[in-house]
Order: sequence, then C-alpha cells, then structure tokens
Amino acid sequence: MVGPMYDFVANPLGAVRLTFDKTIGSGSDPSSFDGKDWGAVDLFRHFLFDQARLSQVPFLNGATVNWIKPNTLVRFRGMIQDMLGNELYVGAYKDGSVWRTNKFMDISRCPMELNSPDMRLWERRLLYCVPVPGLNSWAESTSEGAVNMCMDSTSEQRDKRRRMDIEAVDHTDFPVSGDESEDSPSAKRMREDPSSSQYLDPKNEGPCSSHVILPDVDRDSLPCLVKIYDSPESELKLNDVFEFVGVLTFDSELLSEKVDQDEFSNGLGDDVSVNLPPNKVPRLHCVIHRKLTAYDFLQNSPPTEPKPHLVKEAREALLRHLTSILGNDGVAAHFMLLHLLSRVHARADNVAVGKLSLNLTCISKEMASVFGTKLSIVIKNLLPFTKCVPLTVEYLNLASLAPKKDYQINRLIPGVLQLAEGSHLIFDETCLETGTLNSAGVENARLLKALTELQKVEYDFKYYKMEMMADVQMLILSEGKSNIMPADIIMPFQPSSAGSSDVVPAEVLEAWRWYLATVRSMPHLISPEMQKVVENDLVTARQADRSLGSQDFSRWLTMGRLISASFGETSLSLEHWQMVKELERLRMDRLK
Repeated sequence: MVGPMYDFVANPLGAVRLTFDKTIGSGSDPSSFDGKDWGAVDLFRHFLFDQARLSQVPFLNGATVNWIKPNTLVRFRGMIQDMLGNELYVGAYKDGSVWRTNKFMDISRCPMELNSPDMRLWERRLLYCVPVPGLNSWAESTSEGAVNMCMDSTSEQRDKRRRMDIEAVDHTDFPVSGDESEDSPSAKRMREDPSSSQYLDPKNEGPCSSHVILPDVDRDSLPCLVKIYDSPESELKLNDVFEFVGVLTFDSELLSEKVDQDEFSNGLGDDVSVNLPPNKVPRLHCVIHRKLTAYDFLQNSPPTEPKPHLVKEAREALLRHLTSILGNDGVAAHFMLLHLLSRVHARADNVAVGKLSLNLTCISKEMASVFGTKLSIVIKNLLPFTKCVPLTVEYLNLASLAPKKDYQINRLIPGVLQLAEGSHLIFDETCLETGTLNSAGVENARLLKALTELQKVEYDFKYYKMEMMADVQMLILSEGKSNIMPADIIMPFQPSSAGSSDVVPAEVLEAWRWYLATVRSMPHLISPEMQKVVENDLVTARQADRSLGSQDFSRWLTMGRLISASFGETSLSLEHWQMVKELERLRMDRLK
C-alpha cells in the first residue's frame, strides 16, 4: 500500500493542499468552505489520535524554538492571555484556472489581485497565548523524542541539500495535482524567479534547522499568536489553558517587506504585526486544539482509574508528609489536604461553591522562613501552577494585580491575578509592617479581598471594569487573622517540631500529583438520607450557637465534600460527616 504523499509533521501544508485539491476536483465550490473544513482536520485527527502519533509532534517553547523549522507541525501549551479579535484573509483564490488555498498560512504561495472575483475571503480568530503563569518545572512540556529525531536528521538534511538543486526541491516537496501543469502561472513564476518561492516552501530546508529562527524572543516566557479556524467562540475563553496543534509560521522583517512589495500577503491589514512583531512572537495556525486539565500536565500518568487501594495509599502517605512538613501538627495537615483538593465547582448568586481558602495564623516572620519555605516547596512539587507572594505595603502600593487594557497598542496588559483555573497562591503576610497605602495599594487590597471572598477579579478596561470569574486556591500565612484576605478557614498553627526536610522520591511525588488531580475532578452528591442528617445537625448547631450563619454551614458542606473526595468517594457518608464535625471542634478549640 502506498503511503501518503506528505509528511504530517514536516510538511503539514502538503496534507492541507492535497485534501483541498481533491475536494475541489470532486466538484465542490470553494465558497462552501467559509467557516468549514474540507477534510484536512479529520486527516490530522486520525494521524495524531487514532494512530497515536501526537508524541511525534514537538512542543514549541523557549527551549525548542532554536531548532524547530517554520511551516512544520508543532504543539504549543499555554493560557489565552488576550483575545485580539478576528482577521480576514484570502482563504481561496484562482491561480490561472486552478483553485488554491491559503488556509493555515500567513503568506500566499502565489501572487494575486486583491480585487479579483476569483477569490474567497474567510475569517480567523487571533489569540495571544503565553506559558501558563506559575507553571512549575515538573509540569513543563518536553519533546525529547522529537528533539532527538530532529537533531539526528539535521546533518543528513544538510548533506542532502548540497546534492539537490532548487528545481528538484520544488518538484518533490509538494504533491502536484494533475491540474497544475508546468505551464501554469505559478510554475512559470517559479521558473522565472526561483528565489521568490524559496522562503514560501514548507520543506525548503528539511523538517529541522540548526539555526536560531527567533533571535529576539524571551526564552523563559515564549508567547505565541494562535490563529483559530472554524471553531465557535464559546469553545475558547480568556484564561483557559489549551494545547494547540498547528502549523508554525515565521516571517522575518526583511521577508515581510518583500511580501508587502510583491502583494504576497494574504492577510488584509494585520493590525497586530506592529505590536506583536513576528521576530518576537511566532504564529501558530491551529489545526486541532484541546482544553487541558491538571491531569494533562502529569508527565508519567499512573492508572487513570481511581481504584480504592491506590487512593487510600496516596492519601495516607501525603497526609503523613504534610503532617511532617507542618511540624507534626496533624489538624493543620488535614485542613491543608482539604485546601489542596478544593475547587470552585458551582456558582450560586455571588457565592463560589467549593472554594476553601486557608489562613494559617500564629506564624511569626522567623517561623515563616522555615515552615513557609517548606510549604512552598511541597506545594510547588504537587500542583502545576503556583506562586508565592511576600505581601508588604510597598508591594501593595506598586504591584499591578489586575489586568489593564492599553488602547494605544490594543492589548490587555497582564496582572498578577490573571491566572489559569486551578492556580495556587501563597501570600506571606508575616512581612507586612505598619505603613500607608496609596490609592493603588487600597485598590490592590480590595482586589485581593474580592478574590478571596468571591473568586472574582476586576479587569480594568479604562472606561469600565469587568468582573472575570476565577478559581484560585489561596493560602495565607500570617501572625494574626488576615484583615486583607478573609479566608474560609482560620487555623492557628501549632507545630511541635521544626518540620521534616526529607527528600521525596520522584515516583512518590508523581503518585501524589495523580491523586490530587484525580480526586479533585470527581463528582459528588449527598443522598436523601444523609441530607436529612446534615440538616438536623445544622439546626442543632444553630440552636447551640446563634452566631453561626449560612457561610459556616456552606463551609461545613464543602469540607464534607472534600473529605469524601479525599477518600475517593463520590457521596457523603456518616463517617465522613462525623470527621467534619470533629475537625471543626478541634479548630474552634484553638480559636478560643
């Protein structure tokens, strides 16, 4: 059986063009493909998922940008930091008597007249994506297999290029349909000026290159301008984390000038090119995208089924470790485990149901340097997105916490609180001393309070402000109860030792990451029988203490849900509800 006439990774545009040519050859009208796929995406989906070839596609990041060749298939994982609207482009046009497509491209293969009736204008969305804020090193994407494959082939490609002339390359790189004869306008132009088509050739220098293609990028935080085709707007939202698989394009400034002069550009007035120059921000024409969860960042995923014995072993080991880290304070360790499992799973009016922010009190600056450091390390090793913020008056007065719209460059300028769902923040208030907050500091304190209480962040669009929903775990370390961030759980910290500094084996950490990612996503319900028990207990508690309110009851129900989840259970049992009441009793004893 003859294989495909293109390499999906090295020459993805070959697959796009061949499927387009076949569809047009079967009698389809190009106008019918406005906002639709003609079979190319299905072809890639079959290659990547049905044939399990996704691992062959290299990741685009600061470490790999040096060697990835333009016009090849890449993966980019990142957060949607800004949505730049839509742009029109020439999606299909006639080259002589033959229809061609520019889909998944920045530059047309052939020059065209922009006012020609033999042209179809299509639309694509522009998303400015960045590496996920707070992404920890263990969760970073690796492309070792693809890197090795690429590096092994680099020398072969270099030798091969010496033996091949331009005509041979042009002849073999693209499958040529029967309609594209040697006398077609595009073929004539290539013969007359071979150099004009070299930089448009997806495989002109083979699938890999040893030179730096983006010399001016920040390798630690490589952004990417992702161009989305044929997808509903509701599928991709601001701050969502996605993996985009698509065609990488790169136009140097010199080549862009040549393109403009020759009217090769198939974009109509690319407004982002000035503020997001292609020599700093690579373009990715997305073929397939998928939303990522914490589970997708696990490097060596254990069994996906949360079998009871695996969950029990992981829970007991993690709880022992947290207890050891926290100086043998077992009660604090239990609350820390529930905190790490918490997430916003529903919203009712102004209430973010499921959040469980934790304020560890009775922590001096000296204690924070010991226990705070250890906690920060362990949480970084467990969760994919984390940040630690030493909170001072100076920080509050100077920091940009809320994202702000800059209309001069038409960009959303990120703030500290523009975070992906599931991010974890540690605020160290032990550094906070007496001082005066300026107007910015007062606003930042208000933003932190709103995030803690409502899980919302106000974005500043200059003429108005917009509330954006958030799902961020918040841990506050302070000497007394925090006045800035009113947490759900106030927990006086009572260690009996300096805490453990034992190094945890990598395989154990991986099991704990799997445990947290798995049980956090489990569904939960309360049976009618247990609902009656809970209601009776709440009534009894209210009669005994009139100061209890709806927030306290909501917290207890959240704790019940999280304790059940920590055991891998999807429904609240009487035993777990008794544990909630006991933990609350122990906590309240410390608060007296």
